[in-house]
Amino acid sequence: MSIYKRGSVYWYKFMWKGELIRESTKQGNDKVARRIEAGHRTRLAEGLVGIREKKPAPVLRNFLEDDFQQYVETNHKGKPGTVEYYKDGVKMLLKSDLASLRLDQVNDQGAQQFAARLGHLSASRINCGLRTLRRALNLAVEWRKLEIPVKIKLAKGERMRDRVLTDKELENYLNACPQPWRDAAVILRGTGM
Repeated sequence: MSIYKRGSVYWYKFMWKGELIRESTKQGNDKVARRIEAGHRTRLAEGLVGIREKKPAPVLRNFLEDDFQQYVETNHKGKPGTVEYYKDGVKMLLKSDLASLRLDQVNDQGAQQFAARLGHLSASRINCGLRTLRRALNLAVEWRKLEIPVKIKLAKGERMRDRVLTDKELENYLNACPQPWRDAAVILRGTGM
């Protein structure tokens, strides 16, 4: 019997016919946890509980076309720029080698190869595809189509959009701004925020 404690709850772990079984007992008492583990082993031996079959993960192409695009169009209906951004990222991903992989086969190494093949584009353009991939994979985890989230690193060198108010713009703003917001704006400007 192999139970161990994670936080305040006991878990058990054992091998059954070459398959690793690891589950929480949801118990803080080690004696109860041992009985739960023994019960699970007994049910496995009697054939009452089978090894849980994992559903095969969908192919990235199918997930993007069937699920992700519909989600983007529905949830970002009021933000046409966001919808267009994700549609553009989906187009880039569908043209890549990643599109033929199952979701559980997509990893950061593949994403970096995707970025390398698009090296002739700007970092902002490449990151559009990478951000779309990252969002799609996170949704797949949320919707239980993928078990483990994948960390996708973005391409370096992307120009960020910074806007600094000119002195004239600040003066116009302060003249039009009521109190206490005028004081807050002065403090923000004075501290560089």
